[in-house]
Amino acid sequence: MSQGDVPSPQLINQYLSGHWASIALAAAVEYSVFTRIERGEDTCAALARAAGISTRGAQGLLDGLVGLGLLTTAGGRYATTRESSFYLVEGKPAYLGAWATRLLGPDGELALWTALPDIVKRGRRAEPLVLAEAPFWDKLVVALIPAAWPVAQHVGARLGFASLGPVRMLDVGGGAGVYSAALLTANPQARSTQVDWANVNRIARDYVGKMGVGERFETRDGDLHEVDFGAGIYDLAIYSHIAHGLSPEQNAAAFRRLRRALAPGGTLIVVDFVVNEDRSGPPFALLFHLQMLIGTPEGATWRESDYRRWLGDAGFTRIDVEPTPTGPTAIFAR
Repeated sequence: MSQGDVPSPQLINQYLSGHWASIALAAAVEYSVFTRIERGEDTCAALARAAGISTRGAQGLLDGLVGLGLLTTAGGRYATTRESSFYLVEGKPAYLGAWATRLLGPDGELALWTALPDIVKRGRRAEPLVLAEAPFWDKLVVALIPAAWPVAQHVGARLGFASLGPVRMLDVGGGAGVYSAALLTANPQARSTQVDWANVNRIARDYVGKMGVGERFETRDGDLHEVDFGAGIYDLAIYSHIAHGLSPEQNAAAFRRLRRALAPGGTLIVVDFVVNEDRSGPPFALLFHLQMLIGTPEGATWRESDYRRWLGDAGFTRIDVEPTPTGPTAIFAR
């Protein structure tokens, strides 16, 4: 093989050092680096004093963030980039810093991923994670708010939700209540019921209340597999980022129960990461399958044909599938 035929190791090296970037970003969020730089603590010395960290540590972290393209530097001063300013400065609407903090600590995501080789061999964790009422949901559902909000707005616009009048809505596994907050804000006559674990519903009531629509929002505590959704009650049901955590049999059963809960003419919205039929992409959806392998007993990322089969078997006859602005796929079933 000639020298010109030798493939570059750059891609492999990038993946072998990928944890460097994740941990550097989490450390930066831990010490509010981006927030401090935007408020003028933009030199190494100033950042170290304000954050209560060593000068050596501050310089190493700043160098790493410049290398990652999350900061720029000139004349000894640092500045955020367009992306880090938008997503990593505390107090801004799209702040993703809470997502980074889930990585660290003995129970953080990075620690969980170290078990991947053994999980691949077994097909599941040796000791399953306890998901019901787990404390990590308190951080995770809040971290997901910035990503969920534009999708909820997209769904509302797609449905013409603002003009639908006194709609009754069911959000199964609704997390922080983003869909309820967005859709109730758009339609002052709508009402929403969320089913989720008690600790998550507490967060949702607070969040939806702060959005000014809490009087039209109620919660029901419990496992989505056990709570009775009722029959013929709701005009709209939301099943967002739930399917990837469940088995085919569990999803099929949930869709049958949701079909029963919908009033005649009602719509079910499913949002999730959907993989190509030949499982060739998209890249994030394929990698997310590993996250489900690590964190759930039977979850995965599913194909469009899987959803169509489950929904068809549940009695839905019109199924429309389309992308959303931020990456997940939205499925509208009637």
